[in-house]
Amino acid sequence: MSHLFDSHGAVGSGWSQPEPLLPESRISLPANLIRRKMPQWPRISESEVVRHFTWLSTRNFGIDTGFYPLGSCTMKHNPRVNETIADISGIAEIHPMQPEHHIQGLLAIFSEMQKMLSICAGMDEVTLQPVAGAQGEFAAIRCIQEYHRARGDEIRDKVIVPDSAHGTNPASAVMAGYQIIEVPSGPGGFLDLEVLRSVVGDDTAAMMITNPNTLGIFEPEIAEASEIVHAAGGQMYYDGANFNAILGKTNPGLMGFDAVHYNLHKTFAQPHGGGGPGSGPIGVKSHLAEFLPGPIVKRRPLVDGDITEASDEWWFSWYEPKNSIGKVHQWHGNAGAVIRSWAYYRRYGRTLKQMSEHAVLNSNYLRHRIHQLASEAGIGSMIVDGSSAKFVKHEFTLSLSPLKEATGISALDIAKGLLDYGYMAPTIYFPLVVPECMMVEPTETESKETLDKFAENFVKVLQESPEVLHAAPITTPVGRVDEVHAARNLTLRHPME
Repeated sequence: MSHLFDSHGAVGSGWSQPEPLLPESRISLPANLIRRKMPQWPRISESEVVRHFTWLSTRNFGIDTGFYPLGSCTMKHNPRVNETIADISGIAEIHPMQPEHHIQGLLAIFSEMQKMLSICAGMDEVTLQPVAGAQGEFAAIRCIQEYHRARGDEIRDKVIVPDSAHGTNPASAVMAGYQIIEVPSGPGGFLDLEVLRSVVGDDTAAMMITNPNTLGIFEPEIAEASEIVHAAGGQMYYDGANFNAILGKTNPGLMGFDAVHYNLHKTFAQPHGGGGPGSGPIGVKSHLAEFLPGPIVKRRPLVDGDITEASDEWWFSWYEPKNSIGKVHQWHGNAGAVIRSWAYYRRYGRTLKQMSEHAVLNSNYLRHRIHQLASEAGIGSMIVDGSSAKFVKHEFTLSLSPLKEATGISALDIAKGLLDYGYMAPTIYFPLVVPECMMVEPTETESKETLDKFAENFVKVLQESPEVLHAAPITTPVGRVDEVHAARNLTLRHPME
């Protein structure tokens, strides 16, 4: 293993610095800012530094090195042209405090993204400020909360969440001060409308749900669910994590939703991984628009006094909604993510429906192929579907409970075994309603050949012995770790002493 900080070399070697502009005698620094000893930087040559980081990069797994079927957290190919556009100096070097007449190009892009996202989701207004999906959830729930307060509806303190929901949904609502009412899934993993009717009331603030749901199946009675919540005076919130399964086919507005968050870092190909960078804009119906976090971009005809001559062109300005919940990010959102997603939309905007079609096709094909190969290998009974739906949308769930009962091999063991075959493991143990769950999302950017190979290797892993899988992974740079210990005892830097 390469340890950069173990290389100390000769004193004074490994770097070059210009001479100080002022002699030491003229430099007066507070005593508490002066080092007591020399920094422990490694003293090595440039070529050794390059070799270290090149070596380090080969130990990482990402979408550029292998198949990444991470269910619920789409990790798909990110076109490199988007990076080139985001790196244009007139975009990348803008300071967020520059005056409007300096950044009309950026504001025009923001305006276009707001309009595009509102159309895609059937919403009336969009803010690009939230920088993560969960932050978008929180911001949307806060808008709903302030809407109720403005109407004098102070008793609405409950948010309804299905038991298959993303964990961030109840967390976001609790952060806003709400109590959570969890509703169990009905037969086949669908929302149970009778249970929903039994829990809505005068204290219902909102319902949070994604569609397709976390089992990868479309809720056919979602419009009726919206009517039930609205009749009780509540609002409908759409978790946009699974939006890429329906884009161009339908939209949350048609389903009766009042607010939605978008994951630009998933649906619109902004790269994400390792915790960021993300972008989670929110869209709302008109009655919630004045509660959005600002600023957002508004456009109007160019008039005298706008720096240039009056014409029929547009002028773009920042706008603060009058009843805004306030900022949820220090500036105007993750501008780089917005630019990359805008570039993606400008290139593929006319074929976004095809994107969704391919995502659904790939998901159903891989699901069928895994079952087919497992059946041919005589182990078909070892895995069962997490839902009874004949067709799924962009992702599907498998239960490995029969395999664990018969052999002691768990979903965790299978996930670790897939690492030895060169794949990022699918999501496991989520949603919680599926025992020994494995959630698989192939995305629309993978080829049939990739899916076929993954299905073959998946079945091979299912056939491995318990001894092999309990020890997996064995070919990766780091073997199986104590995940609980790693989560509770973080090591975030190399020891310097």
